[in-house]
Amino acid sequence: MTKLTKKRKESLSKYDKNKMYSLSDAVNIVKEITNTNFDASVDVDTRLGVDPRKADQMVRGTVTLPHGTGKKKKVLVICTPDKEEEAKTAGADFVGLDEYIKKIKDGWTDIDIVITMPTVMPKIGALGRILGPRGLMPNPKTGTVTMDIGKAVTDVKRGKIDFRVDKFGIIHSSIGKASFDNKKITDNARELLNTIIKLKPASSKGTYIKSIYISSTMSPEIKIEPKSITL
Repeated sequence: MTKLTKKRKESLSKYDKNKMYSLSDAVNIVKEITNTNFDASVDVDTRLGVDPRKADQMVRGTVTLPHGTGKKKKVLVICTPDKEEEAKTAGADFVGLDEYIKKIKDGWTDIDIVITMPTVMPKIGALGRILGPRGLMPNPKTGTVTMDIGKAVTDVKRGKIDFRVDKFGIIHSSIGKASFDNKKITDNARELLNTIIKLKPASSKGTYIKSIYISSTMSPEIKIEPKSITL
């Protein structure tokens, strides 16, 4: 059995791990028990009553967090020359076409988001084996394959994230930093969770939101009362 550290014991003493807390109370606790010497990420894990093996129960979507994620995302736009200025003006970090396709083929993946155009997707398809496993493959469903390049870049820079349920029926999402004040973390969490609730598949029966936990990097998890999300 792993021995609990002094800090871990202290954190666990500040709440009841068997109790469900309102969203705002859970955020307060997470802030109180976060004691890393760096700006920890705040994460929400949502277990859903869906079967991800069934296509009609795959929960996937995007949400723009009202206060951003606290992380500066490096955006690559692969587009035709006529769209380059639009991408740069919107704040893209890297903009180009064939030169970046070659860089990725050569192993470069120092980026967080790839945005492209429908007409360029045939070229991007060849990068699937590199981008896919890293979660970087552009997808129309997440707004990263679009003719509105400027809006796509702006949305990402403002805090747009995409999420999808994993094979265990859980959605893992980072919703900000521990340095955010309590209201910002609560607002971001509520925006994400309400979006997930709206995406409930028609074919999903029984309890949809089975459990919600919030934590920060290296902190214990706090269980959230699902009914408090819409309050």
